[in-house]
Amino acid sequence: MIRILIIEDENMAARRLVKLIKEILPDCEIFGNLDTITSAVAWLNSNPQPDLIFLDIQLADGISFEIFEHVKVTAPIIFCTAFDQYAIKAFKLNSIDYLLKPVDPDELKHALNKFQSGRKAPEISLDQIRLLLQPVQKVYKNRFLVKIGERIQTIAIDEIGFFYSEDKVSFLMTRQGKKYIVDYTLDELETMVDPEHFFRLNRKYISAVAAINGVFTYSNSRLKIQLEHCHDNDILISREKMQSFKGWLGQ
Repeated sequence: MIRILIIEDENMAARRLVKLIKEILPDCEIFGNLDTITSAVAWLNSNPQPDLIFLDIQLADGISFEIFEHVKVTAPIIFCTAFDQYAIKAFKLNSIDYLLKPVDPDELKHALNKFQSGRKAPEISLDQIRLLLQPVQKVYKNRFLVKIGERIQTIAIDEIGFFYSEDKVSFLMTRQGKKYIVDYTLDELETMVDPEHFFRLNRKYISAVAAINGVFTYSNSRLKIQLEHCHDNDILISREKMQSFKGWLGQ
């Protein structure tokens, strides 16, 4: 029986991946889902190496390549990513394969066929990983277009307090409390704004530092966030994201 470990911080993506794998390999045994570098290292140090690993490159607490700093991974790896630049890095590591999210069933089948063909897992080079992770200058959006009736207006990035999703529609809220629809998903918006100034609080919110009015401890080692011009009293940050959020808030 093939033992497969999934390391992926998006629950919906992980569930879909499990479903697709089971359709191709119904008899496989799937472990996880692990969503952080910390939990992945702990699992790999406490369990026999799986036969195959599906590894999301961007995890809740950092870039998953850091796992190799703490544990020797001998299993073949299929990298998963929503970002092309990371896919290229993973490919240069001579991984079994890489998959761009959302994962295409045919591409997944092709990757699993390559794995089953017996291709040997490559040796992971930490020096090569460090080289690949050299900072790359990325240009983030300075303004967003919004529509007000028949008029199109620009909203500067420093005027935006937060983005949020409601009923499958994305909105931006300005520091002045004005709400506008934006034509992007929160996943797309997360890649467009500078992570030094904006943080993905949870599935529904991306906030600027300046829009955070209060941070409160909550049950289960979580945090509750209060945003300006926001009536949602249940904005929670998960235990897994808490340390990265505190690091971001205090930088």
